Amino acid sequence: MFKKAIFYFFSLISLFAWSQKSDTNYTKLKLAEKEIQKIEKGFSSRKEAERIDANKKLIVAWDAIIEDPKILTYPFDSLKGISVLSPKDKKFKLITWNLNKDDGTHAFFGYLVVNNSKRVKTGLFKHKTIEEYEHFKLSDKSSQIKNPETYIGTPNKWFGMLYTSIIECDGYYTLIAWDGNDKLIQRKFIDVLYFKSNGEPIFGKDVFKFARKNPRRLMFEYSSEVSMSIKYNAKRNQITYSHLAPKSEGSLLEGQFQYYGPDGSFDALEQKKNKWVTIEDIDARNDKNKNDKVEKPDPNKQTPIFKPK
Repeated sequence: MFKKAIFYFFSLISLFAWSQKSDTNYTKLKLAEKEIQKIEKGFSSRKEAERIDANKKLIVAWDAIIEDPKILTYPFDSLKGISVLSPKDKKFKLITWNLNKDDGTHAFFGYLVVNNSKRVKTGLFKHKTIEEYEHFKLSDKSSQIKNPETYIGTPNKWFGMLYTSIIECDGYYTLIAWDGNDKLIQRKFIDVLYFKSNGEPIFGKDVFKFARKNPRRLMFEYSSEVSMSIKYNAKRNQITYSHLAPKSEGSLLEGQFQYYGPDGSFDALEQKKNKWVTIEDIDARNDKNKNDKVEKPDPNKQTPIFKPK
């Protein structure tokens, strides 16, 4: 009995010491998260100058911690207007947010933190993990890019958007994203991120088999007054999305995307031989679940877009 009590006592001591150490490891990030929460409030200002000032402070706050490799495992789950995503394999952390401007357009900012650690053989039965972390600041060049669907970018020449979810694929990651664009038209994207053999991250890849197109990412443009659904169905291994069409039939509104919206039907992308293949007019009625209701961005509200649940 005495031995069991001693064992229990030392187990508690060890657990306490471990939790204290774990907490200490994250102290800097916890403090930074609280600071970022305060800065986020500035994005709700009615004055553009104050929102821009808040954005500058936000960049300084991220710059102060972005070199810390523990960022890859810290959740940042209290942040409301900043998207913080990681795939299941923990290869990277993707941080993005948007700044609303008075003219209805949006500027995008972000960071990509990558784990390039390698396990190398040092003997017959011995291995050693060489830790290597890189971080990249994402520089939005979307205003200079004429053809977003065919554009291939790097972090310093990034087509800016707010990423909302990640789908792990063989050799690359598929990203679903939103772009407020302007007062009349908003956009959603199905983007791709992959890493070259030297570790360089690339946005955009030829993995789509799409009718009459040869895209590196897919772009959907529609009225800022409506919402569009894009979601991943893991059971079917499909990305289902609303089919967009103009309000009325005829060629007069064709290509005028401020009049486009969901027509009630759905299309899908299905993975076949590691490519996303288009399937038109699917039955998505059985895919509905409690998470389908996604908060629609309010174009008149001067705050960052909230991450869909």
